[in-house]
Amino acid sequence: MKKKLLLFTIILINYLYPQENSLELFPSGLNFIPLKANIYEAKMGLIYIPSNNNMKIDIGDNIDFLSFRLSDSERLTAGIEFFAYALSKSYKEFRLQIDAIDGLFGGNISYSKFINDNQLTGRFRIIHNSAHLVDGHWDFHNNRWIDNYKPEPYSRDFTDLTIAYNYNLNFTSIRNYAALHYAFLVRPSDVKRFNFNTGLEAGFNQLSGSLLGKDYLFFLAYDFLLSGAEKFSGSNNYMLGIKFGSWYERGLQLFLSYYNGLDVFHAYYKRKIKYFGIGFSIDLL
Repeated sequence: MKKKLLLFTIILINYLYPQENSLELFPSGLNFIPLKANIYEAKMGLIYIPSNNNMKIDIGDNIDFLSFRLSDSERLTAGIEFFAYALSKSYKEFRLQIDAIDGLFGGNISYSKFINDNQLTGRFRIIHNSAHLVDGHWDFHNNRWIDNYKPEPYSRDFTDLTIAYNYNLNFTSIRNYAALHYAFLVRPSDVKRFNFNTGLEAGFNQLSGSLLGKDYLFFLAYDFLLSGAEKFSGSNNYMLGIKFGSWYERGLQLFLSYYNGLDVFHAYYKRKIKYFGIGFSIDLL
C-alpha cells in the first residue's frame, strides 16, 4: 500500500508539474558539492604524513537519487552517502596496518538557486558516525593493546545544516560556507552535542592550463571546526593543490595539507595533533 501511494505521488507531481517543475530519478552530478577541507565528507583518496609515515585513507561516495526542479534556477534533491576513513601506521607482511577507522553513513536533502552568475546552496543531513580501534593497534607479540590504549565505544548520531554561497568571478570561483551540527545521540557522554564549522574554497581560473588535453587549475581550501569533549576546541585544516578537471566536475586533485586540532580519528577523540601531509583525491561528482 505504501509503495503504491509513493508511486501515485510521484506520478501526480509529474502530471501537475510536467516541464520546469519535474521529478528526476538518479540525476547526473551532485546538487551540493562536498566541502574539500571538511573531514565529514565522502572522499576517495589518501594523505601521506612524512613525519611518521602514517596515512589517512578515505573511501566513500555520495549520490543524489531524486531531483525536483522548482524553477529554471532552483532545484531540490535527496541523496545518500556512505564513507569511512582509516589510519594506516605501517606496512607489514604485505598488508597495511590499520590502527583506527571511522565509519559514517546517512542521507541528505540539498537545495540550490542560481542568482545571476552566483549560486546559493544548502544541505541538511542526518549522519551516523562510529569510531573503532582495529587490529593494527594490537600488539600480537605481547597480547595487549599498543601503549595500553584501550578502545572506548564512540558513536555520534548528528544532524547538520550547511549554507554556502558560490561566487563565480573572472579570476576565481569562491565558495564560503557555515554549518551547525547537533548530535542527538553521543557516546561517551562528555562529547559535545553542538559543533560548528565554517570555511572557504577558491579555484583560481587564471592560474590554469591544459595537460594531455585535460584542463587544470590551482586551488586552496580552509575549514575551521569547533568541537570537543568536556570543553570546546578549534581545529584547522588547510589545503593547497591542483585539480585536473573542471572546478565543479569530476577529476583528480593533488594537494598539500596542514592540520592542527583534535584528532580526526574519534577513537582518539580527546587527543590533539598536528601534521603536514601530501595527498590526492578523486572527485566522483
